[in-house]
Amino acid sequence: QVHLVESGGGLVQPGGSLRLSCAASGTSFSGRTVAWYRQAPGKQREWVASIGSGGTINYTDSVKGRFTISRDNAKNTVYLQMNSLKPEDTAVYFCWQWPVWGQGTQVTVSS
Repeated sequence: QVHLVESGGGLVQPGGSLRLSCAASGTSFSGRTVAWYRQAPGKQREWVASIGSGGTINYTDSVKGRFTISRDNAKNTVYLQMNSLKPEDTAVYFCWQWPVWGQGTQVTVSS
């Protein structure tokens, strides 16, 4: 059975940084696309970033230059480094590898 487990969320002040991790069990991230999504209160879940099997990386416009997605195939883990965080980044962040979702980790950006 495939499980994705996110960690690394928390409360941070505007301008701060967090690094989210997504660890997989029962599957391998190697050779497959993995993505991060987020869902803010009262809003639809939105795509944030993805990393393809060949290393192709894409970001939604609102996080370009601030967020970095990366993968460590040896650890079967994907990361999302988030810098220069803004209050509008507040959301539950989910890891996704088709067709499985993680349970999410809360990120709150507030002073």
